[in-house]
Amino acid sequence: MSTFLYRLGKSAYSKPWYFLMAWLVILGVVGALLGVNGIQSSSEMKIEGTESQKVLDKLAAELPAAAGGQASVAFTAPDGERLDTPGRVALIQKAINDVYSMDYIINPAELAAEAAAADPAAAAGQAAPYGPLMANGVPVPGVMLSADGSIALFQFQFTVQQTSLPSSVPDNVIKAVTAVEQAGSGITAIPSDSLKSTPSIGSTEAVGVVVAAVVLLITLGSVVAAGLPLITALLGVAISVGGAFALSNLIQMNDITPILAVMIGLAVGIDYSLFIVNRQRRLILDEKLSAREAASRAVGTAGSAVFFAGLTVIIALCGMLVIGIGFLSTMALVAAVSVLINVLLALTLLPALLGLVGERICTAKARTKKAASGKSAQHGFSHRWANATVKYRWVIIILVVLVLGTAAIPVTKMELGIPSGASANLDTPARQSYDIISKGFGEGFNGPLLLVAEPKNPSGKISMETLGKLVQELQMHDNVTLVSPMGVNATGDIAIISLIPRTGPTDTETRNLVQDLRDPASSLASGNELTLGVTGFTAINIDMSSKLSDAFPVYIGIIVILSLIILLLVFRSVIVPIKATVGFILSVLATFGLTTAVYQWGWLHSLFGFDTGGPLLSFMPILVTGILYGLAMDYQVFLVSSMREAYVHGRHGNESVVHGYDLASRVVLAAGIIMVSVFAGFIFAPDAMIKQIGFALALGILIDAFIIRMTLVPAVMAVFGDKAWWLPKWLDRLLPNLDVEGDKLIAKLHAGSKDKK
Repeated sequence: MSTFLYRLGKSAYSKPWYFLMAWLVILGVVGALLGVNGIQSSSEMKIEGTESQKVLDKLAAELPAAAGGQASVAFTAPDGERLDTPGRVALIQKAINDVYSMDYIINPAELAAEAAAADPAAAAGQAAPYGPLMANGVPVPGVMLSADGSIALFQFQFTVQQTSLPSSVPDNVIKAVTAVEQAGSGITAIPSDSLKSTPSIGSTEAVGVVVAAVVLLITLGSVVAAGLPLITALLGVAISVGGAFALSNLIQMNDITPILAVMIGLAVGIDYSLFIVNRQRRLILDEKLSAREAASRAVGTAGSAVFFAGLTVIIALCGMLVIGIGFLSTMALVAAVSVLINVLLALTLLPALLGLVGERICTAKARTKKAASGKSAQHGFSHRWANATVKYRWVIIILVVLVLGTAAIPVTKMELGIPSGASANLDTPARQSYDIISKGFGEGFNGPLLLVAEPKNPSGKISMETLGKLVQELQMHDNVTLVSPMGVNATGDIAIISLIPRTGPTDTETRNLVQDLRDPASSLASGNELTLGVTGFTAINIDMSSKLSDAFPVYIGIIVILSLIILLLVFRSVIVPIKATVGFILSVLATFGLTTAVYQWGWLHSLFGFDTGGPLLSFMPILVTGILYGLAMDYQVFLVSSMREAYVHGRHGNESVVHGYDLASRVVLAAGIIMVSVFAGFIFAPDAMIKQIGFALALGILIDAFIIRMTLVPAVMAVFGDKAWWLPKWLDRLLPNLDVEGDKLIAKLHAGSKDKK
């Protein structure tokens, strides 16, 4: 591997324009495809096979008008005033009629035409706490008025799920309802969270790139050298994210997918190029090699580590495909392609750019400073830190385990879900809508459930008497506020019921209610000879969180097995893979523990730019685990391969640990700071989901790079000494020698130089 990469690096260095033009052509093709196909993305996070999705699919086939998504708008009057004045009612009624006249919006009259209306007597005895908004003695369809008359809630339904709507539809709805805010009306219209725009990247992400540029400048010592990793990373993001968008008409892509690709692409793109440029500069300054030879060797040695480090990230991401969740698989594949492109750029475009830069990669000042200091003067902070970790290894091991173990405790209380308006910032329309609806009608109105009742007998029918009895029994449940029969289909074997819980969409009580309603042995189902299905946005999110929670331990198992196999191949050691895997598990548990404390419990919420805690994003643990595993192994490969290189070249015991740490710690430190900075820039994004992912990744890298790899690893390596590299002879014969350290390459080059002499 190292020999092949050495030749590739030398070729790219010698013929830079060929490689540069090839990548520019690829960028041009991506741009052309993007222009032709356009950009299409969706907020859909559907998981096939869940109970709610099965019910939704059945509705879509049997009663399409009832299978669409739901949304709402809250209208408010000024303090101390009412909405049910003639002028204000007229404005609200006009806005609602405008909404009902739009495509993709169900008019109640249309639903009644498709489904036989339920007998109004079926709901007799309901203690409906809210009255309809009246216009000239006639109820305004779909609108309820709070007890004090200050809040009106307009609930309506789309013909399809929100994820399938053209972007213009929510915009037109918002435009129609906000028309009531004309001068003098005093009415305020606040659309619900389901009408919000898609997640976007804000301005704070650029801060991470600026910090990365500063770290690169300090580490590499010149503007030219620092600029190269930034150029390759930005080009990698442009190609990978642009390519994903260009294919978005062929594959359904979630709104978060490209943002995730930007996160990972920037982080690994900068880091991988940094490792190679830093190795080239070391070879120039320490070994007095020419820039051409140093670049070729850097690609052959550090490039091998980059290749296998990138491979671990790709394998970890692709491991998510085993879980079988469509939108998560797409995220993983796009992120994996982003990593692959950045690896290829680091191994081909970077040496080409180094060829254009030539000897200017090291300034005259750096060469003079190195010549004056000598090769043996590298005993700075990293050397002292390595010696301290070796000397106090048992104290450090115990302290790290205790600290991270304590940080992991909140994991036992971690709750998963999809962030709702309840956890949005106070100044956002989503939160304002949630709070106003909760105030006027109760939290449950923010998460209505849709019930589908079918007779257990396949040939049976649902009578109006049965439907009325079911509605009354549902209304008697402790956690039910309002039950509204929506109708029975034309064949009489499917009844649709809207149910409003008392508790909010992410509350545990709502989850328990959904389970109670689905229970085939409950009195609701068995007493009425019915099968009850539950769907709707709230039920879908509950099922998604449950499925992902069940899949998380399976994925952790996959990661552990992959970790042991890959590190066994790379390091040719039994102890190193076990040590690395245990360290990763410790760091990832601490990461999720602290993420739970911050984003669920609300610790330090003002520091991180949010107002209210809530459940963690349901797919975040799996996604972050995969990414963190790959990136953690990056640092493991670069740091421990340097220790192995020292061991292979004759240093033993603690000397190999300290020497290897000296050589690699500076670049690993810089890479860790860069990754933390890039991911931390997303913590202050406007979207709650992006905030959580950015925080977990930044914190995970901070813990793994600085506490596990740069503190715990040298301490544990010192405990085992040379035994850390033990490998059974039979296994040694079976495993291929990947030559990550480049020993074969160096030996071949030395042999070649002797032959020339």
